Amino acid sequence: MALVDMNELVTIAKKNDVLLPAFNTTNLEMTLAIMDAFERAGMPGIIQIAPTNVRLSGYEYISTIVHMADKSYSVPFALHLDHGKTIDDVRNAVNAGFTSVMIDGAALPFEENILFSRRAVDYCHCKGVPVEAELGAIKGKEDDHVSEADLKTDPSQVKEFVEGSGCDLLAVSVGNVHGLEDTPKIDLPLLEKISAVSPCPLVLHGGSGIEYSTIFAMKKYNMVKINIASDLRRAFISSVGKAYEANAMEHNLAKVLLEARSAVTEVAYKTLLAINGME
Repeated sequence: MALVDMNELVTIAKKNDVLLPAFNTTNLEMTLAIMDAFERAGMPGIIQIAPTNVRLSGYEYISTIVHMADKSYSVPFALHLDHGKTIDDVRNAVNAGFTSVMIDGAALPFEENILFSRRAVDYCHCKGVPVEAELGAIKGKEDDHVSEADLKTDPSQVKEFVEGSGCDLLAVSVGNVHGLEDTPKIDLPLLEKISAVSPCPLVLHGGSGIEYSTIFAMKKYNMVKINIASDLRRAFISSVGKAYEANAMEHNLAKVLLEARSAVTEVAYKTLLAINGME
C-alpha cells in the first residue's frame, strides 16, 4: 500500500536521503497529476489540500480519489491537511481518511498556540495521525487569505513549543512567503539555529519562488517537507488558458484536462528532482 502516515513517510525519506515535496491539490486532475510525478520519479512525496480548496472538492472526495488510486501506484506518499485553522478542520480530515494534518495556530499568542495545537495533537494521536504545527508568521497570499505578518520563528521558543504541543513536525518562518507576489529572503543561519534546538523535523511553507539550490541546502538542517502550491496551480491554469486561446470553440473537456494534468505532472516531477539536487 503506497498511502502511509507522515511519520512513516519521513522515516522512508530520511532512510533514502530525500527531501519531501508537499504539493497542494484542488481536484481530481491535480491529485492524479501529483501521484503521477511521484511514480515517474520513483520518489516519495505528499499530497495536501487546505480547507480553502476543500470548498470545491470536499474532504471525502479528495480522500476517496487518493484511496482509490492508491492501488495503482507503488511509491509511498501521505495525504495531508494543509493549514487547518480549526479543530473541526482537523476532525473532518482525520475522519475522511487523511494520514497527516497541520493545525495552524501561528496567528495566536505563543501560549495560546501551544494549547490550541495540543488539542489537535491529542485528538489526532488517538487516531494514529501525526500532526504538523506552526511557530512564526509567514507573509504573503495563500488562496483568499492575505497576511502582512512577517514574524520569524524564535529559536528560544522552539523546544518549549514542540514539547508543549506534542507536534510531530514544525513549520517555521525563516524568510519564506506564501504565493508568488512577495519575494522570499531565506535566512539559513536562522534555520540552522532552529534545527539545533528542535526536537522534531522541520517544514517550510511557501516553497514556490525559492531557488532550488537554497531549498536543497535546507536538508542538512533537519528540513524534511517543502510545501509547493503556486507553481502547480499556475501550470494547470496556464494549460487550460492556452487551450482556449488556441481554439475558443474547444469543447473536448477531457482532452483539455488531460493536457492540464500532464502539465502539472511535468512541473511536479521537475520540482521533486530539483529540490533534491537532481535537476
